[in-house]
Amino acid sequence: MKKLILLLLAFILLSCQNKIEADLLIQNATIYSVDDEFGKYQAMAIKDGKVFALGKSNELQERYIAKKKIDLDGKFVYPGFIDAHAHLYGLGQNLRQVDLKETQSYDEIVQRIVDHQKKNNADFILGRGWDQNDWENKEFPTKDTLDQLFPDTPIALTRIDGHAYLVNQKALDMAGIDKNTTADGGEIIKKNGELTGVLIDNPMSMINAIIPKATEDQVKENLKKAEQYAFEYGLTSVVDAGLPRKIIESIEEMHQSGELDIRIYAMVANNKQDVDYYLQKGIIQKPRLSVKSIKVYADGALGSRGAVLRKPYSDQPDHYGKMLISVEDFKNVAQKIADSEYQMNTHAIGDSANAVVLRTYDKLLKDKPNRRWRVEHAQVLDSSLYKYFSNNIIPSVQPTHATSDMYWAEDRLGEQRIEHAYAYKKLLDEVGILPLGTDFPVEQVNPLLTFYAAVSRQDKSGYPEDGFQSEDALSRKQALKGMTIWAAYANFEEEVKGSLEVGKYADFVIFDKDIMSIPMNEIPSLRVKATYINGEEVYAH
Repeated sequence: MKKLILLLLAFILLSCQNKIEADLLIQNATIYSVDDEFGKYQAMAIKDGKVFALGKSNELQERYIAKKKIDLDGKFVYPGFIDAHAHLYGLGQNLRQVDLKETQSYDEIVQRIVDHQKKNNADFILGRGWDQNDWENKEFPTKDTLDQLFPDTPIALTRIDGHAYLVNQKALDMAGIDKNTTADGGEIIKKNGELTGVLIDNPMSMINAIIPKATEDQVKENLKKAEQYAFEYGLTSVVDAGLPRKIIESIEEMHQSGELDIRIYAMVANNKQDVDYYLQKGIIQKPRLSVKSIKVYADGALGSRGAVLRKPYSDQPDHYGKMLISVEDFKNVAQKIADSEYQMNTHAIGDSANAVVLRTYDKLLKDKPNRRWRVEHAQVLDSSLYKYFSNNIIPSVQPTHATSDMYWAEDRLGEQRIEHAYAYKKLLDEVGILPLGTDFPVEQVNPLLTFYAAVSRQDKSGYPEDGFQSEDALSRKQALKGMTIWAAYANFEEEVKGSLEVGKYADFVIFDKDIMSIPMNEIPSLRVKATYINGEEVYAH
């Protein structure tokens, strides 16, 4: 008996010696790799923060000895979600402000401000999320009530899309804005010749100049809070669409100190000083931070009528919207970026703005393959513009915009133009890839809402029954690719993330139900079970 035990121990020792060491072994799961074959596996071995092997559970158990094993008991694993267009730092800022989302009237906005101020007694009241399109009276609000309640405290309330402010008289006075102030690119709204307090696009910069700047500690707190939200929803990478140098450097420092884990693809905001600095410095490519793109705004948003259209707005026949940058200046900055290693990513909503962007891109990239310049939103097009898109001129879209805007978008555009708005399937057919994002905090952080809106073309209540312009719906497979490998491609990062393949980062998310097969109406309420970066758990529910 003693000899038998010794032989058995020797056999076990020999077996262990023949096994390959790994840090983590995931087993008894359904793992969607999102590789070229869209393969599914039962198990995954991870070593040094990267995928080491994929296969059947019994095969990997025989071949690998792991420091830690996790039996997922049939749960589902997907590559870590990538938000292809969002505002992570902006989300962190918003969490410190008055939440005005889903307000049903201006009176409700005022009440939220009053309640917030009772608790916080802020020296400068900031809020975000109002949308007059959700109110019974869909006209822009005015500052009168704010002036009466808060005559001595400046207030700046950002519209849901980030392209308009409602401010009170105190803020206008501090910014030096009066009824004679002119706007170049955007609008200062007046009523009967008097200021209403609504500023659209470029004039907002005058208010930005008087808003107190965040301290270094507040910047870090904003980023940490936003990161936790992202992890809770399975995001392991976020494209932050427009950041100043100060915030990018804070992100870099926090990554180095271990205070921040999320991977960030940072677009540099288009101010001359920061653009010149980064173009001279060259691209930054680190495991958790990429800086290799410039964010430019061509026009504003459709909801605030700042998008630039070829023909007038259907609900305001004398209005076309205004470019936020002159065509000449746009071409000059595009040429400067074309002469560098950097990617150009331009916000373009209206069909006129998209035409300017696409024709400029096309001209400059004729002999420059693999530059992957992006059109952020590509929201309203016409049939003549699709031909400009390719895997070198990429549309980057946000499916929840379609299901948020569908209640009023046709009022802005009319019956004919709406057919080429939010046209995601048409764009995918033209390009072959389609990176998907949320644009949070404009929309909610949850990438499953992106998946749901892309496939169902419905809001969370299931409206409309047949989907909004359902001919532009994506398949589940296409939607998952848009949130993973296609988003990685748009960032030049498809070789290191976006799919679970040997040698790539072990970034993944776990659910207890399969988003590829469960009824669509279950998707919005599904919760992440765990989120991993580099094979390390960063969130668990």
